[in-house]
Amino acid sequence: MEVAHFPITNWSEDDRPREKLMLKGKNALSDAELIAILIGSGSRNESAVDLSKRILASVDTLNSLGKMSLAQLTNFKGIGEAKAIAIIAALELGRRRRAEDTVELTKITSSKIVFEIMQPIIGELPHEEFWVLFLNNSNKVILKSQLSKGGISGTIVDVRLVFKLALENGATGLILCHNHPSGGLIPSDADKQITKKIKQAGDSLDVKVLDHLIITETKYYSFADEGIL
Repeated sequence: MEVAHFPITNWSEDDRPREKLMLKGKNALSDAELIAILIGSGSRNESAVDLSKRILASVDTLNSLGKMSLAQLTNFKGIGEAKAIAIIAALELGRRRRAEDTVELTKITSSKIVFEIMQPIIGELPHEEFWVLFLNNSNKVILKSQLSKGGISGTIVDVRLVFKLALENGATGLILCHNHPSGGLIPSDADKQITKKIKQAGDSLDVKVLDHLIITETKYYSFADEGIL
């Protein structure tokens, strides 16, 4: 049986972003059109694209959309659990891809590169985490490790574990990183004290602490750049 060809004008409005992707490629689609493909369909009174535009209009950036919970997404009329889960999963894959692309044996030549590595990992978290990048003689990242995970009030860092990992992996340099969920970049007294404590331990083991970055969603503070390391 011969299958009739239906031109795009006969496609339902919900299906047209898919057709556009097939004909013009993924780069031709707007954010709303890409989200429309994820959710598949709108409602009787609203297309998937219009629903997606309404969701995007409620946030500042895609990063903000990626922080929304299942409950927050299902508050939008027309978004059930399945559609909300599809959005959350897609944005999480994008975040992991960014993190993966920037880590493997990256050579650290500036604090900006450290920020680009760590921002996708900790920059958007609602709680504080402390990470260490372990570097070889060429200042290339050979390991990144989460040392602690805490509430909004802060974290506790085991200095002995830092250098156990450094020695096991043959690291000659360290870069400390933690996030401030509040968005503030000014180091606290506790931030300064743990930096000093780890630096002193590193000096005795010939493992240099090269920097300590405080990371937020869009900005960072570098102890080395500010001359307080």
